[in-house]
Amino acid sequence: MKTLKFIDMTLRQSAEDRQKELSFKEKLEIARSLDRLKADTIELAPISGSKADQLANRTIASMVSTRLSATVDISVGNIEETWESIRPAKKSKLTILCPVSPVQMEYQCHMKAPALLKAIEEQVKKARFYCEHVEFSAVDATRAEPEFLYQALNTAIEAGAYKITICDTAGIMIPDEFSAFLEGIKANVPGLADIELYVQISNEINMAVACAAAAVAAGAAGIKCSTLPGKYPSMEELAHFVQVRGNDLGIQTSIRTTELHRTVEQLNKILKPEENNESRFSNVALDESANTCLDSSDTIADVIAAVRQLGYDLSEQDNAIVYEEFQRVAAKKHFIGSKELDAIVASSAMQVPSTYKLDTYVINSGNVITATANILVSKNGKQLRGVGIGDGPIDASFQALEQIIGHHYELDDFQIQTVTEGRDAMGSALVKLRSGGKVYSGNGISTDIIGASIRAYINVLNKIVYEEA
Repeated sequence: MKTLKFIDMTLRQSAEDRQKELSFKEKLEIARSLDRLKADTIELAPISGSKADQLANRTIASMVSTRLSATVDISVGNIEETWESIRPAKKSKLTILCPVSPVQMEYQCHMKAPALLKAIEEQVKKARFYCEHVEFSAVDATRAEPEFLYQALNTAIEAGAYKITICDTAGIMIPDEFSAFLEGIKANVPGLADIELYVQISNEINMAVACAAAAVAAGAAGIKCSTLPGKYPSMEELAHFVQVRGNDLGIQTSIRTTELHRTVEQLNKILKPEENNESRFSNVALDESANTCLDSSDTIADVIAAVRQLGYDLSEQDNAIVYEEFQRVAAKKHFIGSKELDAIVASSAMQVPSTYKLDTYVINSGNVITATANILVSKNGKQLRGVGIGDGPIDASFQALEQIIGHHYELDDFQIQTVTEGRDAMGSALVKLRSGGKVYSGNGISTDIIGASIRAYINVLNKIVYEEA
C-alpha cells in the first residue's frame, strides 16, 4: 500500500490571494493545526524583504515536526535568506518556483528559454548547497512548449532536484488530458523514474480532484492541496477520495482524518472571518498590536513604538528600563511578540512603592456554590478587608479589591499562563487597568493562579495610586 503525500499550501495560498493579511499569531496557529493533522509537508509562501516574514518562518520551523517547505521565486533567487528562515526545522525543504510557459517566462522572469534553463541549473545547485532536499516546481506547465518543459525538468533533475511538481496553474485540463500529459512527461524525462512526482492543480473548472485522481493513477506520489476549498483541491476532498477508493488504487494517507473536519472549522474562522462574523482571535486583539514582532536588532525607537501600540504611555526613564529588559529577553528568544512585550512592561516599568500590600485571602468556589472572595490588605499600616461575589474565583477577587479601594477601574486585559512545568508549576497573571485614558499593567506570580491574579491587580493598583497622587 503506497502512502499518498499531501502537501498543504494553506499558508502559501493565503499570501498569494492577499484577500486577508494574516497576523503573526494566525500564521503560527495555522502551522500548529497542520502539524497536528500530520500533513506530509507544510508549504510556506516566498518571503519578502520584511523581517516579519523571516521571523514567522523561523518560529514555525522551531515548533513543528512536519516537513517544512520554503518556496523561492526563481526570478528573485533569495535562496540563502529563505534557507536561514527555516534552518531550525527538524525536516526542511527548499522549493524553486519557475514559470515554464512562454507568457509567464516573459512577463514574470523576463527571460528567454536559454537564459531560464541556465537560471534553473544555477538556482537548483545553489539550493542544494544549503539543503539536501530541493523540489523544482514547474509553474503553468500545462501551457508550456512540450520540448522546453522536458528540457527544464531534465535540467532541474540533473542539477540535484529530488522532487518535481507539475502545475496546471490555469486549471484548463480534464482528467484524461492531464493523465496523458503526465505520461508524455514521464516518457521524455527519464530522470523522473528515480524521483517523486507531485502535482498542483487549479480548481478553475471544478475538476481539480478528478485530475488529482487521474494523476495518482498515472503514478503521482503527492498532491498539493489546501485545508479550505477554493483555488486548489481541499484536503478534506482528497482524504475522502482516498477513503473511498484507496483500497482499489493501493493508496493510503497519513492524515489524521478524525481530526480533519474539526481542524478545518478552526482554520475557517481564521482565514474567512467575514463568513463567521468574528475572527477566532477577535478576543485577543487582532489589531496592530497583534502583529508585534521584534528581535534583538530593533532599536529603542522601534520598541517604544510597539509599546505605545499596546496602549502604554511611559516616561523616558521607564522607556529606557523597558528597552534594557527587552534586550535581555530578546537575546534568549528568536522574537518578542505582543504578549512578551506586555509582560516586560508589566514587570519592569513603572515600579513604585507598595501603597497596598496583600495580607491574606480566602476563596470559596465550586460548581454548586457562588464564588466568593475574602481579601485582607494593608494600606499605610492599616488593614482593610473586602468581600466580593462573582462569576468565578478571579472575578470575585477583583470585586473584593474594588470594594476595598472604593473605585471601579475598567479591566482592559487579563491574561494567565504557566511559567514552569509540572504539578507545582508557577503561574503568571497579567492585569491591565485603564484609568484616565491611560493603560496600567501589573504582573503577579504564584503557584496559585488566583493568588497570582490578586497580586497582579494590586501591583497595577499601586501604579495608578502612585501616578495619580
